[in-house]
Amino acid sequence: MFGYYLDLALRSLKRTPVLTGLMVLAIGLGIGASMTMLTVLHVMTQDPLPERSAHLYTPHLDPLPINFKTDPMGTNPNQNLTWQDAMALLHAHRATRQAAMAGTDSLLWPQRPDLQPFFVDGRFTTQDFFAMFDVPFLEGSGWTAEDDQAGAHVIVLTESLARKLFGSANPIGQTVRLGASYAVPQGFRVIGVTPDWAPDPLFYADASASFYSDADQFFLPLSLSVTSHSETGPNFGLTGNISGWGTSNGDKLRDPDTTWLQFWAQLDTPAQVRVYRKFLIDYSAEQKSLGRFQRPATNAKLYSLMGWLKHENLVPDDVRLQFWLAIGFLGVAMLNIVALLLAKFLRRSGEISVRRALGAKRRDIFVQFGIESALIGVAGGLLGLGIAQLGLWSIRQRPDDYAHLASMDPSMLIGTVALAIVASVLAGLLPAWRACRVPPALQLKTL
Repeated sequence: MFGYYLDLALRSLKRTPVLTGLMVLAIGLGIGASMTMLTVLHVMTQDPLPERSAHLYTPHLDPLPINFKTDPMGTNPNQNLTWQDAMALLHAHRATRQAAMAGTDSLLWPQRPDLQPFFVDGRFTTQDFFAMFDVPFLEGSGWTAEDDQAGAHVIVLTESLARKLFGSANPIGQTVRLGASYAVPQGFRVIGVTPDWAPDPLFYADASASFYSDADQFFLPLSLSVTSHSETGPNFGLTGNISGWGTSNGDKLRDPDTTWLQFWAQLDTPAQVRVYRKFLIDYSAEQKSLGRFQRPATNAKLYSLMGWLKHENLVPDDVRLQFWLAIGFLGVAMLNIVALLLAKFLRRSGEISVRRALGAKRRDIFVQFGIESALIGVAGGLLGLGIAQLGLWSIRQRPDDYAHLASMDPSMLIGTVALAIVASVLAGLLPAWRACRVPPALQLKTL
């Protein structure tokens, strides 16, 4: 029976090619516009570490003076931690794992004669970074706690950077030279190689930079970040916000009045979360009693991974506005399809009456027209898929930092066609219902 209804639907659509084309175009444009913006929202709000995010938290303290006024258009210093606070949290060992970190970029000096020096993004961090974020190793391993303390000149590379520097040779034990153009580059021994690990968004990065910036390609012990600004260090550049409200003006990274470090902790149970949150408040109260913190201890916050991304409001207001405009356009397209289908189905009242007189039930008429609406949805969905791909391509040409993420995954591809079919079937419900209730006797008298 389904094949029979499908044949009737195809014959009906072929008899009115112009009307069919208008309906397919309307649903295609509506689906294409809405799925373009829905895909952008999807990639900007997705969980960067689905298997780990439920256990990852970032603590935030409030060491600012009581009279400090944050610039509404600027960066809040409380988004990062001071060296003193980060080290205190790190050495307290209140979490299963914890890591302090900061972004960096440096000039890399290849030993290959065919490669010129180039800048590369990386990260200073502590030893638990790899295990906490479940970053696997293809070769070698990370550094030890002793390396952290000693500021050992060791480095972990991503696979693409290792292959670029050393080709097919084993990178473990090789030397990588890093340093600013005005300083003598220093050597770092390669001890590990990870896959090209790049969560989107880059949740652990400094919020003042961009969660959609280039992925890190090398990792160094955090202690090198403070020695690198000395006269004998390799002079790495720090990426992100360095905010100071004391006399140092942000120049001394160890200064207790300078925030610049990000911090993440692994808490595996709700009880651990409660205990850690209380620990942050107690620590803030202790610092306040020592005269260092001036604001209420309850200002200390503990954000989950997804809670932190929500707090940072990653989706720009213009993207949200464009999404709702696209949804509104889809609604208008559906209303137009309702009107066109209603006119099309009611024009076939004579045909419906004959079929009813020959024994067809209202249910049969309703199913027939429902299948016809679904066929329009399939065609509109395929057209909408092409329009959405074109729209995403245009977004990728924009200078926005999230633009490179605008592409459909398999679930969105299937969802585009499914949404088109559902939208067209819903639009066809009223016309199909009206058509199946046409009184056959009244129409047969006019035949």
